[in-house]
Amino acid sequence: MRADNPDLVTVVGIGAGGWSDLAGTPMSALAAAEVIFGSSRQLELLPPEVGATRVPWPSPLLPALPGLLDEHRGRRVCVLASGDPMFHGIGATLVRLLGIDRVRVESHPSAASLAAARMGWPLAGTDVLSLVTADPAALRRLLNPGRRILVLSRDAGTPAQVAELLVDAGFGAARLTVLEQLGGPGERLVEGTAAEWSHEVDPLHVIAVDCGAGPAVPVVPGLPDDAYETDGQLTKREVRAVTLALLAPVPGALLWDVGGGSGSIGIEWMRSHPDCRAVTVESDPARCATIRANARSLGVPSLRVVEGRAPAALAGLPTPDTIFIGGGLTRDGVLDAGLAALPPGGRLVANAVTVESEAAVAAAHAKHGGELVRLSVSRGSPVGGFTGWRTMMPVTIWSVTV
Repeated sequence: MRADNPDLVTVVGIGAGGWSDLAGTPMSALAAAEVIFGSSRQLELLPPEVGATRVPWPSPLLPALPGLLDEHRGRRVCVLASGDPMFHGIGATLVRLLGIDRVRVESHPSAASLAAARMGWPLAGTDVLSLVTADPAALRRLLNPGRRILVLSRDAGTPAQVAELLVDAGFGAARLTVLEQLGGPGERLVEGTAAEWSHEVDPLHVIAVDCGAGPAVPVVPGLPDDAYETDGQLTKREVRAVTLALLAPVPGALLWDVGGGSGSIGIEWMRSHPDCRAVTVESDPARCATIRANARSLGVPSLRVVEGRAPAALAGLPTPDTIFIGGGLTRDGVLDAGLAALPPGGRLVANAVTVESEAAVAAAHAKHGGELVRLSVSRGSPVGGFTGWRTMMPVTIWSVTV
């Protein structure tokens, strides 16, 4: 039934091998099309006998996409995509925009699949990161000794950016293999270490990164305190681990981190899953800069930092799934604004370290219920030639589901 839809958009995946690599159904769809959208490079892969009107994508694409599709509605429309249209491709965007009933996808092997095959790496155990639109700093979240990563590049300059980032992160010995024009007649592999990288490469490529030896970064909450740049406003490691456990991040959830300090809670929330999102609210401009720097160095550059004082700074933010309040508990309206912003089933966690803030969470617990936890952490430290216990300030944690 969908094939008879006059508004159907057919998305055809195509590789560097071009027309000759396509199967019968994608070829037939392109041959019958009246309009074909795609990048200039993709459109040039089609032979002259494909007589459809060829429309190169404008830049920027996303704002123009609805208008372009409406302009040609009712005609037989095809869209060219690189590799698998549903793997970091235009296919997923079109399904989100038009709905599945108006989109038919004809897939092609993805660049990641082709690269894994060339490298002999099992794709199921290999991380894949697209830097076509993402900040290269996002790569840092995946770095650990022995890890293998496939990077989908934005342009010819991406390998040099990746190499520089690897060196800065302590992975200068990492092996880089740039796989150019995968599946096409011009396919070529360029290899080298991050520390010695100086190659010029074709813009159409995938980067295979074999991390090798380097500094290990834990993947569970509670990173070492020295992983953060800080002026002292930092939720300490042990408290942070418990706090994140109570916040209970799940894929796709949005956190408000109110009173960001050094950004550790929002950062580790986002590190827990690539789809986790966070907004950090911090009133001090210097700390906002520190949060941004920490987010980049720990691989979550998309952490949003809002400079302002709660509760006023919370107005207009996207609806949170979970809220952490690490500062401002005694300020009028902060707790109430947080509770009011949460949807049913949303969660709020607040940490108190002073008598006044502890009184605030005790009153909130009496009014709204939830759970109270009090942590007292002692760390071993030198006492002359011996070791003694140095006790940190106790922290009271209130958590509640609305």
